Amino acid sequence: MKKRFIAVLALLCGCTLAEVKVDVLSERTALENQILGTYNTLDREMLLLASVRSVDSSGRIASPQKQSREHQDAVSAMQVQAFHADDLQLFKRLQWVGENNHGLLTMFQMTRENIPDDLKPHAMRFTQEEFESVVSQINAARETIMARVVSMNETIPGSDLSKIREIFGKLNAENARPGEKIQTEDDKWTIKR
Repeated sequence: MKKRFIAVLALLCGCTLAEVKVDVLSERTALENQILGTYNTLDREMLLLASVRSVDSSGRIASPQKQSREHQDAVSAMQVQAFHADDLQLFKRLQWVGENNHGLLTMFQMTRENIPDDLKPHAMRFTQEEFESVVSQINAARETIMARVVSMNETIPGSDLSKIREIFGKLNAENARPGEKIQTEDDKWTIKR
């Protein structure tokens, strides 16, 4: 029995593993990492503002630190995005909107055919005007955030806003879920797989 075990062990040790091939699908550029870092900083600041109160040494609530108007606008824009996150996911699942390659949403026809049963109660409550308003608010918030990202980074000239838009478009497409519409770099619309 002991000899059989040693023979099996010797055979197993002599086996080689299959060759593993790893393809790197995308590497982020330094600019993409910088933009993503700035965006995450804004997101953390929004969460801190919403969840933390400062208390002074006597136990009284302290006034929050003064922030620039641009900073306040960016945090408000992050809050708008968070407020509409569920609606946006619904619109994307129904393919009423898609992520364009400039960091914004593009509206498509608001069809009410073939809506899955679990989404019908939510989808049917939106009028065309409400749908357009929500998408407009999200796009305005995204514009504000992109402008703030540029202003927070001294190394990004304001004239590079078109490059920032492309990077946000790329990040939004990467974060899209399968079945959602995304616009490719060559301006074609596709369904993410």
